[in-house]
Amino acid sequence: MDGLNVSIAFFLLVVGVCQVLRWLSKRLLPPGTHGCLAREFAGSFQLCTSCLELRMLMEMGPWSGGFGLDVVLTLLFLLSAVHGASLDGASANPTVSLQEFLLLESSLAATAGKLLAQAVGAGTGWALTRLYWAWELTQLHFIQNLLAPECSSSIRASLPHAACVEGSCSFLLHLVLLRVRQSHPLYRVPALAVTVTFLTYTAGPFTGAFFNPALATATTFHCSGSSFWDYIQVYWLGPLAGMLAALLLFQGNIPRLFQKNLLYSQKSKYKVPKAKVTAQVEGDKPQRKKKAGKSSSEPRA
Repeated sequence: MDGLNVSIAFFLLVVGVCQVLRWLSKRLLPPGTHGCLAREFAGSFQLCTSCLELRMLMEMGPWSGGFGLDVVLTLLFLLSAVHGASLDGASANPTVSLQEFLLLESSLAATAGKLLAQAVGAGTGWALTRLYWAWELTQLHFIQNLLAPECSSSIRASLPHAACVEGSCSFLLHLVLLRVRQSHPLYRVPALAVTVTFLTYTAGPFTGAFFNPALATATTFHCSGSSFWDYIQVYWLGPLAGMLAALLLFQGNIPRLFQKNLLYSQKSKYKVPKAKVTAQVEGDKPQRKKKAGKSSSEPRA
């Protein structure tokens, strides 16, 4: 269990360093720069390093570390909750940033800056994690350092099946995200953590369950076994299609592209007060009767 303790210390160190980076950027940088660059860089760096170390535990732990999948899934849930609580509004996911752009919540320049920061953060996280493994602090890291140059593709299904799996994971994640994004963090963070854990458990054997293009690019694109175009289809186009489907299903339209609601009929804001109209109609009857009575009571010639 020494290897597990070292990994937990590594997780805590990464989160602490990223929190310091967020604090410094908030104090020293303008709000726009902090929102578009620093937060996304720190979030992607934190997410990538944690994912790489967790995947190492998942692959090496059962036969070398003495712990099983239950421990790894527990760590995944806790890390997902910590990420959700500490990202400070950053998405650390290109499909989420594109979703914000399509919802008219972010400009084109801000979205491009976020995507660039996410790519740099994920790449930096991959490089520093490889350097950390090279220190070989535990037996798990020693084995991982030996096997890292010979890594194989995470796609363990046919190409259409793998793309469908990543797209379905992205679809479910974005549906939950759209549903709870205005909720209190006390409810939003556990809901997203449970969703990520469930999707990783179910889709992991087929594609590794990344549903994050930046994370997948830094983690598995350099591995042999699949072509670059295969990776693009599974880890970029699949999650993007899932995000678009979730947004269309939830909103009924895509505000950046068209305003017309294609799925749900929009009711008019102004309703005719039927009760008053009925009352007026019924109220007219006595008046008509009175008029009729008057006409009948008039003296006849």
